[in-house]
Amino acid sequence: MQQYMALTSNADDQPTLFVDTTKPLHILLDAAGYRIRAVTQVLENLAMRGDIASDSVILSDFALLCAIPLRDGCDVLDVIGRRLDKMPD
Repeated sequence: MQQYMALTSNADDQPTLFVDTTKPLHILLDAAGYRIRAVTQVLENLAMRGDIASDSVILSDFALLCAIPLRDGCDVLDVIGRRLDKMPD
């Protein structure tokens, strides 16, 4: 595994956002958890609202807003999984 892995959420073929795969596992876990919890909090708040009128453009933007940090968190969890797989039993 390379030291720096490009995040899936990079906007084009020339990535600018990376994960340092050599960071301690607890640091990587905190980074992934932070992103996933942030989106979870937004979605839970949205679910508690009664009536939300919105058009498809706003919903599409909102979905992208949630998908980017979720994908980043999943990318970091993937790095953690690969690192754990390489550890001796």
